[in-house]
Amino acid sequence: MKYLITGANGQLGYDIKRELQKRKIKEENILAVDKEQMDITKKEEVEKIIKEFKPEVIFHCAAWTAVDKAEDEQKLCEKVNVLGTKNITDLSIEVGAKIIYLSTDYVFDGTKEKPYQPQDQVNPKSVYGKTKYQGEEEVRRNKKHYIARISWVFGINGNNFVKTMLKLSENHEEINVVDDQIGSPTYTVDLAKILVDMAQVEKYGTYHITNEGYTSWAEFAEEIFKLNQKKIKVNKVSTEKYLEITKTKQAYRPKNSRLDKEKLVENGFSKLPTWQDALKRYTKELQESNK
Repeated sequence: MKYLITGANGQLGYDIKRELQKRKIKEENILAVDKEQMDITKKEEVEKIIKEFKPEVIFHCAAWTAVDKAEDEQKLCEKVNVLGTKNITDLSIEVGAKIIYLSTDYVFDGTKEKPYQPQDQVNPKSVYGKTKYQGEEEVRRNKKHYIARISWVFGINGNNFVKTMLKLSENHEEINVVDDQIGSPTYTVDLAKILVDMAQVEKYGTYHITNEGYTSWAEFAEEIFKLNQKKIKVNKVSTEKYLEITKTKQAYRPKNSRLDKEKLVENGFSKLPTWQDALKRYTKELQESNK
C-alpha cells in the first residue's frame, strides 16, 4: 500500500512516518509532505500530488493548531482546517483512498460529568474546535474514513506541554498550572501505531484515541518534574485564576476532556498504554535525543 502523510513535520506526522518505516514499508510507498511540498489550501497542488502518487491511505495530520491565535485569525484557521480538509477529502474520494483525520477534544464544550463517547453531541466553543469539527464533516463524505479525536499530544518533533515545562524548570523554582482541566496526555509514538493498524482494516468511523488514564495539567506537570528530577513547586490554580495571574486572554478550553475509548476494543483495536507509562518512554526518548 501507498501512504500519504500531510503535516509530516508535526509531532504526529513525524511519528507516523517512523512507524511506517519500522514496519518495513518501502520509502517509495511513503510520501510525507509538509506545507512547503503541498499547501493543502491550494486545490491544484493537492490535486497534482495526490493524482500522481495515488495513495491508498491518507493520514491527514496537517492543521492549524494555534488555539489562541485562531480566535484572531478565524479566516486563516478556517482556510487550513476546513478548506484544506475539503481539498484532501475531495481527492481521497477521487483516487479511492482511505482518509484518517485527526480531530480533537475541543469539539466538545467540556461540561459533561462523564467521559465523552464518540457519538455524543458536539458543542465546540473555540474557533479551533469549530473548524476541526467542520473538518470532520468534510471527511465523512468519504465512506472510507477514520476520524480520530485525540488530546494533550506530545512527541519528539515539535513543541508541547512537556517541553514547555522542562524549559520553565531551567529558571523557575515554582510555577502556576491549571488543575481544573482534566484529560489524557497522549504520546504520538503510541498514536502512530494504532493509526497505522487502522489503515490496514476497514473498521471505519469516529474514534476517541488517547493514552489510558486521566489527569489535570497540574498533576501532569508534577509527573514531568518527578521523572526529570526537577525540584519545582507546582501551584495548582483554576483556569480563571491562571488567566488573572498571567493577564492573558485565551480561547475557550474544555474543563472535561475525558474521552471514552471503549469503541476501540469493540472494533478489535487495543487501548493505548497509560499516560504515565507513555511519559516515561517519552522522557527517555527526549533524554537520548539531547545526548
